[in-house]
Amino acid sequence: MNDEIRKNLIDVLQAGEEIQRFTHDMDFKAYQNNTITQRAVERNFEIIGEALNRIKRIDDEFLARVSEHNRIIGFRNILIHGYDIVDEMIVWNAVKNHLPILLKEIQMLLDA
Repeated sequence: MNDEIRKNLIDVLQAGEEIQRFTHDMDFKAYQNNTITQRAVERNFEIIGEALNRIKRIDDEFLARVSEHNRIIGFRNILIHGYDIVDEMIVWNAVKNHLPILLKEIQMLLDA
């Protein structure tokens, strides 16, 4: 793995860990009522999607090791370009159900 890919994987890991810290001990209602946390989470998902997109431009074959990478990049595009139609429940679902899987995969790639 080249240094640029490693840097982007670390960016994904750090952004994901921030999301987990921001939402620790929160339920959906608390998340829904905290605009600051929502914006911080969305921004970190944008970083995750952009970092994966940069890896895709460098080595699409390497990125294939990350499940759902195309959906994650697409999610980033929705957050940036469709900011006015973001569904809080979809973001929350990504935080609770998809982010832990992504972070495990990223950590495994960095440890390899």
